Amino acid sequence: MCGIIGYVGEKEAIPILFDGLRRLEYRGYDSYGFATLDKGKIWIRKSKGKISEAGFEKLPGNIGIAHTRWATHGKVSKTNAHPHVDCEKGIAIIHNGIVENYEDIKKFLLKKGHILKSQTDSEVISHLIEDNLDLGLKEAVRRTMRIIKGRSAIVVICKDFEGLIAARTGSPLIIGVGEKNEYFVASDIPAFLNRTKKVMYLDDGEMVVIEKHKQPIFFNIETGKIVEKRIIEIDWDAKQAEKGDYAHFMIKEIMEQKDTIIRALNQDDESIKKIAKMIKKAYGIFLIGCGTAGNVCHTAEYIFSSVANKHVNYVVASEFPNYKNFLTKKTLLIAVSQSGETADVLEAVRVAKSKGVKVVSILNVRGSSLDRLSDFTFLINAGPEKAVASTKATTAQLVVLFLLAYACADKLNEGKRLMLEVASKINDMLNPRYEERIKKLAEEICKKDDIYVIGRSSNYPMALETALKIMEVSYMHAHGFAGGELKHGPLALIEKNTPCIVLTGSEADNETVSNASEIKARGGFIIGVGPKNYDVFDFWIKTPNVGSASPIVNIIPMQLLAYHLALLRGCEVDTPRNLAKSVTVK
Repeated sequence: MCGIIGYVGEKEAIPILFDGLRRLEYRGYDSYGFATLDKGKIWIRKSKGKISEAGFEKLPGNIGIAHTRWATHGKVSKTNAHPHVDCEKGIAIIHNGIVENYEDIKKFLLKKGHILKSQTDSEVISHLIEDNLDLGLKEAVRRTMRIIKGRSAIVVICKDFEGLIAARTGSPLIIGVGEKNEYFVASDIPAFLNRTKKVMYLDDGEMVVIEKHKQPIFFNIETGKIVEKRIIEIDWDAKQAEKGDYAHFMIKEIMEQKDTIIRALNQDDESIKKIAKMIKKAYGIFLIGCGTAGNVCHTAEYIFSSVANKHVNYVVASEFPNYKNFLTKKTLLIAVSQSGETADVLEAVRVAKSKGVKVVSILNVRGSSLDRLSDFTFLINAGPEKAVASTKATTAQLVVLFLLAYACADKLNEGKRLMLEVASKINDMLNPRYEERIKKLAEEICKKDDIYVIGRSSNYPMALETALKIMEVSYMHAHGFAGGELKHGPLALIEKNTPCIVLTGSEADNETVSNASEIKARGGFIIGVGPKNYDVFDFWIKTPNVGSASPIVNIIPMQLLAYHLALLRGCEVDTPRNLAKSVTVK
């Protein structure tokens, strides 16, 4: 969702804040703003639209905060953009999350004479801090965080304090440790990755006071007690978070799958076997995720069945709390998330842990909230993924789940050989001529109103993922179906030349091709994806024959198709409208 960056140090703050916000643009936003502190005065500038330096670059001071807003409460406007101030304009805050008891707090503040100028829930935070300022700034922030309900992360500056205070109850915040007593606060590591790889994680229910020329002090919000922290050095390469020679992060991240699948294979065999043993012993196994990660979990449901003869249950994370009555201490939960900060996933994990369930997570960010909540974590090692539409993380997550399934069948080495074969064949597949063919297809169908996608077996969830990718970035209506469901309704949607993508390469190809014939008989334009060019196909995209791993190789050309459709339709490829990379509110 929204992006946060804060800075305390000796350097001019505004260039660092600008740079940090630009590195967070992938999270999605509709307005932005800055506040700096200089000689006891807070300077504020806000605007709508895309980040521009015009009128902002002269803000003085070497302490500051900045924010990109994705509207929830209140329309997109300069007034509703962050930072928000108190009545005296001596306190400025930026906020990620939702204040669930906003209406009650607003009534309380108005009754006490506070003047609120925006339509946002966030503004009440600055006024609550002001209302408690007689306790001192630290205690005023702590008390405020105990009053507001819901998932939140805030950063505060005050005209009477040479530094900043940050606090979180749910939404993520990370502290970057620079050189010579300079510190960064951000909602995501890429905001400062080019400046430092040293971080301190602010855990849920904690706050930090960062005073100029002093070491940060961390506190528990509930008790006020000091919390000891250690500095961790992350192993991400700053260049991975840059576009380099690519036009967009999305195409860069698609092409990186030549390497990220190999990196995802870099797991400790004993750890894989240990979790496989837990899966075998568990009484009830659930896979949870949201969006693309949910489609990955759905695919894994088929993989565990076909490879390991093991029943696992996929549940979309936001619905998982409805299954709490099935949970026992013998249940195992496998949570999949790129960021490790997805609100619905974290809520599901908390429900599971309240029932004594062991939690295994598959994620991309060490030290994230999900990492710290889990009993065991597998990192997919994909490096920073900045395009909103997930690509390289998707296939890396699938690789780890394939390894777990093969380990459950006592065939881990066979699984690793298969994944190495997949990586090798993807390396051959991702070449300019292959991309040019997909671009040609995109040109042929980019003006169509609807696209339908079918698949069977483990390619059914990838049909859903294909449709999701196309919708996300090109804004075309796309819908995925199980091939066998066509006669139960979807065939009514087929008209002459309606594009229909057919995913093949599984043991169910005969049935899938039969479904394609039903579509073609009604005038559909059949786009085949798979290792064999069936007669029914009007256009064929070849993928390698890799047996049970067909979902991995089939989704990559579909990612490319979505990308080129978006380009042809003039869409914001990396930051689609109304969407955000990390959905940190429910």
